[in-house]
Amino acid sequence: MKRIILLCFFAFMLSCPDVVGQRKIKQLVPVAIRRVARLTGKSLPNENLLNSNRTDEKYDIGGTDLGIAWDMGKGKTGLFFGDTYGSDYVPVTGGGPGAAGNWRSNVLGMTTDKDLSDGLTFDSMVAKELISSPHITDGTGSHTSIPTAAIHTMGADFVHYMDVRKWGVAGSWTTNFSGLYYSKDQGLNWKKATGIHFDGTSHFSQVGFAKHNGWIYMIGSRSGRTGAAYLARFKEANIVNQASYQYWNRNTGWVTGDESKAEAIIKAPVGELSLLYNSKYKRWILTYLNEQKGAVVMRDAASITGTWSEEKTLATATEYLGLYGAFLHPISSVGDQLYFMMSLWFPYNVFLMQATLKFEE
Repeated sequence: MKRIILLCFFAFMLSCPDVVGQRKIKQLVPVAIRRVARLTGKSLPNENLLNSNRTDEKYDIGGTDLGIAWDMGKGKTGLFFGDTYGSDYVPVTGGGPGAAGNWRSNVLGMTTDKDLSDGLTFDSMVAKELISSPHITDGTGSHTSIPTAAIHTMGADFVHYMDVRKWGVAGSWTTNFSGLYYSKDQGLNWKKATGIHFDGTSHFSQVGFAKHNGWIYMIGSRSGRTGAAYLARFKEANIVNQASYQYWNRNTGWVTGDESKAEAIIKAPVGELSLLYNSKYKRWILTYLNEQKGAVVMRDAASITGTWSEEKTLATATEYLGLYGAFLHPISSVGDQLYFMMSLWFPYNVFLMQATLKFEE
């Protein structure tokens, strides 16, 4: 009789969620979220934010966005910015770049600053266009070349970029293709990596990179902010060997060389994403814009293939009108402080944000 009771008990336990074999995994939650400092541009009247960089004065950068951060090695962090305009930039009604001059599709900042609690100060900037574009604005060619992710591996720095054909309504755009550029001189000069090409409808038109145990993991989405997120990986040595890329399929596992087999790991909508692995909590962290919610959000997972947590809000458009991007600083891969770069369409500049991570109660 006791044996029957015990067997029934264990059967009951196994059938219930949050118990043996199905125990709920604690999720990370962000708390004490704050805007730390302005990273780019000129301070607005009555703006009480640290602005140590004054990029308008030092680098002819009055308006820009993104701020995609990665570890360049040797204690240096790089930050790639998107469409960039000169010191004549002034915020315009409705946001965006307006009619400012000295348009560059992308520029690069570099820093050795490790204490981000009081902001992030650039040591230098490469304030010229590094990923080239002819700036054909009539929708028939390359309008601009926008960085989406960057990583250091095999003695070089690599940036994934999308060649934008035309901008559409808010949250949508068309790309010609996406690819890689690389630098072997610590970011001063960049060349196109041949053989890497994602077409305009690829699920990896824009991506986030993260290294872990010899692999580079790549979570991507189609161009725009309305698609789902997909997963791929490749060995560090194979970063320029696209045929070796592996794509995650929940039924068959990793599939080599066939992007069509990739299946969504995060449901739509996912905009401008960023990825890292946090060694303290042993969690993958993914941040992105959910434009339907009007919020920058994060998810976490014990395994890169999921299951991923529900969305946790980092910032909302109610507080930060026209927000987008949530590009993680690599220092967030250790400890409980999450730092990320957030753009505001008005005043078309980039700000440093901070949140403290903890396990849910």
